[in-house]
Amino acid sequence: MAWALKLPLADEVIESGLVQDFDASLSGIGQELGAGAYSMSDVLALPIFKQEESSLPPDNENKILPFQYVLCAATSPAVKLHDETLTYLNQGQSYEIRMLDNRKIGELPEINGKLVKSIFRVVFHDRRLQYTEHQQLEGWRWNRPGDRILDIDIPMSVGIIDPRANPTQLNTVEFLWDPSKRTSVFIQVHCISTEFTMRKHGGEKGVPFRVQIDTFKENENGEYTEHLHSASCQIKVFKPKGADRKQKTDREKMEKRTPHEKEKYQPSYETTILTECSPWPEITYVNNAPSPGFNSSHSSFSIGEGNGSPNHQPEPPPPITDVSPTSNLMLVNLLPTTTPQEAQQWLHRNRFSTFSRLFTNFSGADLLKLTREDVIQICGPADGIRLFNALKGRMVRPRLTIYVCQEPQQLRDQQKHEDGEPANSTFFVYHAIYLEELTAVELTEKIAQLFSISSRQISHIYKQGPTGIHVLISDEMIQNFQDESCFVLDTMKAETNDSYHIILK
Repeated sequence: MAWALKLPLADEVIESGLVQDFDASLSGIGQELGAGAYSMSDVLALPIFKQEESSLPPDNENKILPFQYVLCAATSPAVKLHDETLTYLNQGQSYEIRMLDNRKIGELPEINGKLVKSIFRVVFHDRRLQYTEHQQLEGWRWNRPGDRILDIDIPMSVGIIDPRANPTQLNTVEFLWDPSKRTSVFIQVHCISTEFTMRKHGGEKGVPFRVQIDTFKENENGEYTEHLHSASCQIKVFKPKGADRKQKTDREKMEKRTPHEKEKYQPSYETTILTECSPWPEITYVNNAPSPGFNSSHSSFSIGEGNGSPNHQPEPPPPITDVSPTSNLMLVNLLPTTTPQEAQQWLHRNRFSTFSRLFTNFSGADLLKLTREDVIQICGPADGIRLFNALKGRMVRPRLTIYVCQEPQQLRDQQKHEDGEPANSTFFVYHAIYLEELTAVELTEKIAQLFSISSRQISHIYKQGPTGIHVLISDEMIQNFQDESCFVLDTMKAETNDSYHIILK
C-alpha cells in the first residue's frame, strides 16, 4: 500500500516561492563569481587574499573593492597573526605596484572609458611622527638637497599617463590611468627608516612608513576630486641589499621557533596587498600653480603646494600685543612664569610661528622643561636646535671682544710722571665692543656708535705703536688683535675737515 503526503494549497505556494528564491540566489552567486573572474583571474589564486580578508572589519568581509593594488615585494614572516603586514624595501630600488580593476559588472559605470587619477604618498606610520611630518620632511630636505623621498621609474612603468611630482611635496607623486587597461607603476623610495630615528648610534630600529594610494574620478568641471578608493600598506626601507638581509634574518628566526610558536605568526607572501583605508585628509594648499611633471607633453591637471601632513594646517599668526610688563624681556628670554598666551607671542616673535599650534597650551615652564632631544623630535633637526638654543637663551659668542675707554679731558692737560704713566688715582670706565667681521669699517662704525656720532666723522683710526708712532688700523691688524684687549681712545682733530682721528693707546 502506497502512502502519499498531500500538501495543502497554501503550503504548495510557500514551497514554490522558496524554490524560486533559492534559484535566484544561485544565479546571483554565479554572476558575482563571473564578474570577479573576469578582471582578477591573475591574482585571485594568491594565498595572500586569505590574509587580507582577516584584516578587514567585520562589516566589510563580503565587500568587493572597486580597485586592488598589489605591491610586488614579499611580506615579513615575523609578523604576528591579526597584525598588519610589514614589507621590507631597498632604498632606491624600483618596485612594481599593479593597479587592478576589481569592479563588478555595472559598478561605477561613470568611469567606463575614462581616466582616473591616483596619488601615491610615502607617509609616517607612527602617529607621533605624523604630528611633526612637515618638520621631519623639511629636515630631510635640508640634509638631502635636491633629492626626493618618492619617485616614479617612468621607463619601467606601464599604462600611466601624465605622471607628476610636485617639488614642494617630496613624498608625493601622481598620474592618470585607464582602469580598463593594464597598469603597473614602478616606485622608488629614497629615504631609509633610520633617517628619522632620534639616536643614531648604530643598530637602532628604523621607523615604519606607509605607502598610501588615493584614487579619484573627474567631477563635472573636469577636476579629479571625487574620491573612489584608498588603500595602504606598512613598509620599512633599508640601505641597498639591507631589505634582503632583513628578510633572510626574519626567516631564519622563524625556522628556529617551535611549531607551536610558528602558529602565532603569519606566513610570508610573495606579494603585498594594500588594504583599504581612509582617504588622506584634504589640506588647504598655498597656491594652485601647475605642478611640473616628469615631462612637458601634458598639462591637464596639477596639484598645489602643501606639506602633506594630516594635522598641519597653515594659519596666519595672531596679532601680537603687549599683555604684561615682561613683554620686552620675552623678546630675548622665555621665563618660567610666562603664561601660555605670552609663550605664543614669544614663539611668533622669535620666528617659530610654524609650531605655535603644537605648543598651544604650553606655558614658559613647560617649554623650558623640554630637553634637546624632545625639541628635535617635535620640530625636526634644523628648527629643533634653533628653538632649543632660543629657549636656553644661548647667545652667539662674538669673534673678537675689545674694551675701550675715552681718555679723560684732565689727562690731556696734565703732565705725566717721569715714567710716562698716568697718575694712579685716575679712574677709567671701559666699554665693550663686539666685532664679527673683523674689519676696519666695522670697528669705525662701532666706535662711532659709542661716541654717538656718524661714522663719516671718523677720518682714520690709528694704533699707538712702539716709541709713540701711529700705525694705521687695517683689517689684517684687527684680525691679529688679542681677544679682550684693552685700549684708551684719544681723539685728534683732522686738519682738512670737521672729522676726527681716533688713536688706540
